[in-house]
Amino acid sequence: MRLGLNLGYWGAGNDANNLELAKEADRLGYSVAWAAEAYGSDVPTVLAWVAAHTERIDVGSAILQIPARQPTMAAMTAATLDTLSGGRFRMGLGVSGPQVSEGWYGVKFDKPLARTREYVDIVKTALRRERVSYEGRHFTLPLPDGPGKPLKLIVHPVREQIPIYLASIGPKNLQLTGEIADGWLAIFYSPQHAGEQLELIRTGREKAGKTMDGFDVVPTTPLVVGDDWQTAADLVRHYAALYIGGMGSREQNFYNNLACRMGFEAEAAEIQDLYLAKDYQGAAAKVPLGFLDQTSLLGPRERVADGMQALAESGVTTLTVSPVLQDLEQSIAALRVAVEALDKAGVGD
Repeated sequence: MRLGLNLGYWGAGNDANNLELAKEADRLGYSVAWAAEAYGSDVPTVLAWVAAHTERIDVGSAILQIPARQPTMAAMTAATLDTLSGGRFRMGLGVSGPQVSEGWYGVKFDKPLARTREYVDIVKTALRRERVSYEGRHFTLPLPDGPGKPLKLIVHPVREQIPIYLASIGPKNLQLTGEIADGWLAIFYSPQHAGEQLELIRTGREKAGKTMDGFDVVPTTPLVVGDDWQTAADLVRHYAALYIGGMGSREQNFYNNLACRMGFEAEAAEIQDLYLAKDYQGAAAKVPLGFLDQTSLLGPRERVADGMQALAESGVTTLTVSPVLQDLEQSIAALRVAVEALDKAGVGD
């Protein structure tokens, strides 16, 4: 198992700290640094900045939002970042959610699986530097009965194949991830509940005539180092409540659905009720300690090492850690503890 770093969203007042964390992760031998986008900073600009200040660590999008870009534009971005970084770019994609897709991008959130399949097809075709000609339900290139003609990418990426990851949560999306992607970007990953998720990915791999060999399982896991793991868990509560209660609508919240599938149905409903009523403190207080413990790395180095061992044994191949609500000095210390814990667990690659 390798280590990754989640830098989260840029522009939240911690940009200098994020860059220092990426540089420290580079020095420590971390495999990849991921950045996210919602409706603030964009991922490609951030990753270009991080790549320019690092030497070895990969830079990855977690995620590039599918409704934000035409697939050919996404392929251009991937090729450019791969070239500028010297072959260090990993392309994570996701459909975002209906509120962002329709409210920010003006793109209807319908048929997300079919849209993702077509999108990845076109991205792969473009990155192979083939002339792009595609007739799908959601994308048609070139447009018919017009002056457009099939074109091919001018830029030559450093690598013949840029790895593509999908951020997926639901069962059908997990199967699609196994079928068409090189890796899975997971959230709220629990070793106790991962078996069913990974089996769905395996089913997708088999559909494509592939095995799990070489497939990258990449959860983002909150990391809080401290003597008392329950006190450490309190620092993750607001993050978990935001996703379970506030990401999406009452009718459509993928993270809430995930918590329900993990056995926290009653708690997930209560968290959502409180969050949508703008009682954020109350929602955070209701996040079960068991949920936080299953989906985070909390406590002293030895306990973190035990958690890493369980993650590796469950099938994780790249563990992306996210130091939570700590200053730069504490976050750098946490990155170093993670390296020590991985060594102690004996599951490092």
